[in-house]
Amino acid sequence: MATTDRQTATLALTHALSAAEHGLPVFPLSATKLPALRSPHRDESPPVHCRGACGLPGHGVHDATTDPATVRALFAAAPRATGYGIACGRPPHRLIGIDLDIDTTHGNDSVAALQHLALQHLFTIPATVTVLTPSGGRHLWLTGPSGVSVPNSAGRLAPGIDVRGAGGYLVGPGSVTTHGRYRLAPGTAHLPPAPCPRALLRLLTPPPRPHRHPAGRTSPTSRQGEGLVQFVRAAHEGQRNTRLFWAACRAYEHGFGDALADALTEAAIRTGLTEQEARAAIASAARLTSPRPNS
Repeated sequence: MATTDRQTATLALTHALSAAEHGLPVFPLSATKLPALRSPHRDESPPVHCRGACGLPGHGVHDATTDPATVRALFAAAPRATGYGIACGRPPHRLIGIDLDIDTTHGNDSVAALQHLALQHLFTIPATVTVLTPSGGRHLWLTGPSGVSVPNSAGRLAPGIDVRGAGGYLVGPGSVTTHGRYRLAPGTAHLPPAPCPRALLRLLTPPPRPHRHPAGRTSPTSRQGEGLVQFVRAAHEGQRNTRLFWAACRAYEHGFGDALADALTEAAIRTGLTEQEARAAIASAARLTSPRPNS
């Protein structure tokens, strides 16, 4: 291994040990941001869905630990690791990662979208640990309460906003990837991860399953569907796609996306979108919110 590679691996271990010392469970990552240790079950047939119960390393985020000796052993077994992952949802911090991507191709401003959600749902985005990504995005670190499991999601809150929760992980600051280095934003290194605002936490957690209501009564689902349509109708130029996509995601998560699709399309057309643009945004929301098999 070249001297530079050894230095990168040593720095990755040093950063990982520092994070573990602060109560953050860590494990080694490769330059592609994937777990650096191969699964011990890779050649077994049929496939084994083990989450580390076998006691061997190589289970990705399930290897994450705060024990310094175990961290060192994991990195010793992965000498080409260039970074480390931080497991989300684990005590004591129960970390929640808000991943704000930069998408210049589609003109999505994830930072502005988060600020809009904060204004709409009456919460303040707290000062907290912020990690700058090589692509120009940023990760906000928040903490969750015990007994609340925040799922991973992509684009569920708004286009360009991904969430890392239980079973997910964040690339730790100091990690080096094929695209560059992850680093702490100036002025945030001394901050602890801030508690997730309650209103934001409600947006991040799965909604309860809708219940059927006797015929002739107005259900919460129908009232909420009407509210989502009104939300789309109130969009101004520059908000139309974002509002439509957000409303469609909420509708599909609550189980009435297909039933509301025509009304959402009509509302979007009134704001100036074409029918094709509206249908495409709703279809994208349907894909992103559809259940996915565990990998």
